[in-house]
Amino acid sequence: MRTDVLIVGGGVGGVAAALAALRRGRSVVITEEYDWLGGQLTSQAVPPDEHAWIEQFGCTRSFRAFREGVREHYRTWYPLTAAARRQPDLNPGLGRVSRLCHEPRVALAVLDGMLAPYRSAGTLRVLTGHRAVAAHVDGDRITGVTVTSRTGEERTVEAPYVLDATELADLLPLADVEHVIGFESAAETGEPSAPSEAQPLNQQAFSWVFAVEHRDGEDHTIDRPAQYGFWREYQPDYWPDRLLSLTAPDPRTLETLTRTFVPHAPSGPVVADQSADPGDRDLWQFRRIFAREQYEPGFAASDITVVNWPMIDYLPGPLVGVTDDERDKHLEGSRQLSLSMLHWLQTEAPRPDGGTGWPGLRLRPDVMGTDDGLAMAPYIRESRRIRAQTRIVEQDLSMAVRGDAGAVHYPDSVGVGMYRIDLHPSTGGDNYIDVPSSPFQIPLGALLPVRMRNLLAAGKNIGTTHITNGCYRLHPVEWNIGEAAGALAAHCLTNSLTPEQVRTDARHLGTFQSELVQDGFELAWPEVKGY
Repeated sequence: MRTDVLIVGGGVGGVAAALAALRRGRSVVITEEYDWLGGQLTSQAVPPDEHAWIEQFGCTRSFRAFREGVREHYRTWYPLTAAARRQPDLNPGLGRVSRLCHEPRVALAVLDGMLAPYRSAGTLRVLTGHRAVAAHVDGDRITGVTVTSRTGEERTVEAPYVLDATELADLLPLADVEHVIGFESAAETGEPSAPSEAQPLNQQAFSWVFAVEHRDGEDHTIDRPAQYGFWREYQPDYWPDRLLSLTAPDPRTLETLTRTFVPHAPSGPVVADQSADPGDRDLWQFRRIFAREQYEPGFAASDITVVNWPMIDYLPGPLVGVTDDERDKHLEGSRQLSLSMLHWLQTEAPRPDGGTGWPGLRLRPDVMGTDDGLAMAPYIRESRRIRAQTRIVEQDLSMAVRGDAGAVHYPDSVGVGMYRIDLHPSTGGDNYIDVPSSPFQIPLGALLPVRMRNLLAAGKNIGTTHITNGCYRLHPVEWNIGEAAGALAAHCLTNSLTPEQVRTDARHLGTFQSELVQDGFELAWPEVKGY
């Protein structure tokens, strides 16, 4: 197969990259390991983590179109109450983590709709259920990538530009691209929060998310998971209680907090603004993706909430930098941890009435698109990262370092983002690392490897560090990164330029940035205060 732009990985960044290249008249092939496109938004089942100003500014036009498409899907097809239907900023799940908590299948429907015209036109081909197994390299260029289906069928896709949008940056080792894993040393990066020595296997925990509803008076208790005995007693040295509990550190202060979990407790006014309230005190409402009170009476018997809590962060080991057997052991261990959390909630979790367990909790495999009720894919927070022409370090955006000066201004900005540096507990024994940051830009140089000429980073694999990955990994930023990468590949093909020429030549850079602005990118922040 031949195409103009090959995108390996169909997550948030991959879909955005495809849209950008397709809008510019280029042919695109997307390969994706799982059955659903959308990554964090769909197969990983994580409602979008977003900054406080997302309804006004701070994302691309196409990401805003996706968000509004989700709302319009609910208004068109769901029996919303009149009050819910009138809300311009409809939050279907009334979750507290985001102003737009929604079901993964709805995100999938909207993304499929955004891509549908190009599928019909024949300029887009999507290969789901395909995983990259080999990269074909000629000098400093990738000439093609071989992918294999679940049935073992192999095919090679050739393209002048290849974008790595996989969740773990799988192309980097396949193509022998210089990259980093884990925690860099302070000696290398100068970061205040970095350790004295590099720790490659110290990586942010991943999680295997699941969705549940609650049917009062019914018993949906799952069989005791095989590893339940282990996880029931598991407690990291720095954790205030066993993982299977409602007690965990506050991510920002590390003080011990015991959360509440009461299905269908009255919600009251929902404030989904993490700058004012992290929203994680009530775990039922925290990542609720379907709130029955938003719909006509009698339509639904239960809310649906997503369990993506600190207590299911998998800490015993990472997924990259280890053998395949060890990776598979950790993947299975994460699934067992999540099932153990569910079993504990059903049988041992404390209730306000003094009893224990919520047996009416029921997995929703239909919501996840799976047979077992867990998400289709693990939620990945940290991947391999390219050694990039620009490396983004903590002191570029930390408020403690930058103060009122704001984040570093990058002349080659291709977008903006905002989130606290939010690092979950790690496989190397670190607790949360939480650093307030300023609204920041995305430098083009962070998408470009130091050597490889036609490979672009299109997701969490850009030139951040272990620390700055903590604020560049969220949904709107990953979308912006991917969209910029797709736009750059198309721009270079149309104008017979290289990415390096676009970045280093002021005239070419200005032309490309003007094109991005016309396409709905924001390259700089208005005057706002960091949070």
